[in-house]
Amino acid sequence: CPAAMAVLALVAAAMHSHVVAGAVTNMQMVRMATMPAPRAMTRLGLAAEDMGIPCEGECAIGEYPKMPASVHPGVVTGQSLIDLLETAKEQGFAIPAVNCVTSSSINACLEAARKNDAPVIIQFSSGGSQFYAGKGLDNSNYRAAIAGAVSGAYHVRAMAEQYGVPVILHTDHCAKNLLPWLDGMLVASERYFEVHGEPLFSSHMIDLSEEPLDENIEICKKYLERMSKMGMLLEMELGITGGEEDGVNNEDVNPEDLYSKPEEIWEVYKSLSEVPNARFTVAAAFGNVHGVYAPGNVDLRPDILHNTQKYVAEKLGGDDPLPCLFVFHGGSGSSVEDIRYAIDAGTIKMNIDTDTQWAFWDGIRQYEAKYHDYLQAQIGNPEGETKPNKKYYDPRMALRSGEEVMRDRLCQAADDLNCVNVVPVL
Repeated sequence: CPAAMAVLALVAAAMHSHVVAGAVTNMQMVRMATMPAPRAMTRLGLAAEDMGIPCEGECAIGEYPKMPASVHPGVVTGQSLIDLLETAKEQGFAIPAVNCVTSSSINACLEAARKNDAPVIIQFSSGGSQFYAGKGLDNSNYRAAIAGAVSGAYHVRAMAEQYGVPVILHTDHCAKNLLPWLDGMLVASERYFEVHGEPLFSSHMIDLSEEPLDENIEICKKYLERMSKMGMLLEMELGITGGEEDGVNNEDVNPEDLYSKPEEIWEVYKSLSEVPNARFTVAAAFGNVHGVYAPGNVDLRPDILHNTQKYVAEKLGGDDPLPCLFVFHGGSGSSVEDIRYAIDAGTIKMNIDTDTQWAFWDGIRQYEAKYHDYLQAQIGNPEGETKPNKKYYDPRMALRSGEEVMRDRLCQAADDLNCVNVVPVL
């Protein structure tokens, strides 16, 4: 089918690219310079139509009354993405971001977004991308991680419009050693851009917080130059998020590194703003930590974000009191007071991974506890020795329970983030 062929073509192009970490080869530069003009479209993001699954009925939404006209159902990119984030800053809400590893976790996010009448950010880590592709697939040179991310992106593009919600399609922490993974995804977006006039992904995160500041800015700027040609947004991290996530352990870092300085954020803002068509957010550290810890073990300082906005605004000398778009990493377990104070300082995205992981597992755990006696053998249960148990051990049953509890946890997160009823259907 055409959709499957398109996925295969993009995956092959990404995995066989000759892009080196932090740079673009001459072949890439020639191809990018000679890209044909994208075909005319009435609106970007019409992946469902292209895939032969056009939106009909309640999912055939044109626009949202509380949003700029550019913001539409499906994956948002370019100006549509910026308009959504600026609206979040102006209206005082932040969008929940969830690391997904299966189509079930993606669907739980979309279901929660629809229930909340809200946008959502679906993102993949390198490990999650590899898992999405299948742990049995060779991951040499990040082949499986690239393929999994591209495959997941196509699933999101196919289904987001069906749910009638705006989705930001993002990837999470990309450390220096993972840059080849990012290169492969950028090749996929460049191929997608040639055909559709927009990138496959909305945005990517580069996490060089453990590198010297000058190197962090230099590499991020090079990638932003490449991404800006397609209207993509870059999320960069400054300062270290504590705790452990996806195999990266920062539990023993210097406490001083958990707090970004306004002067450093200004250097980032100033340098990245020099890139034409620059779109970027800053994951500044203010004591946030991946994971959930006992009360008293995490000292959040959202006031750092407020002080930084004031510092940058004074440097710019403009009328915008909140010139920076901030990202809140390690949001799981945070108090509503800290969350909303961070939103007041221009935070427009909060990652919530640990709590949603637990929620999905808790749903499966609850299902097993409820039907334990029906899950011990294929035949035989409290209703009789010859009674079959197929309908209980059908994987869909436990997975659906996981989806439902994860959905409900995301609904709670959206309420904490003031991200409810922001994209109601007319």
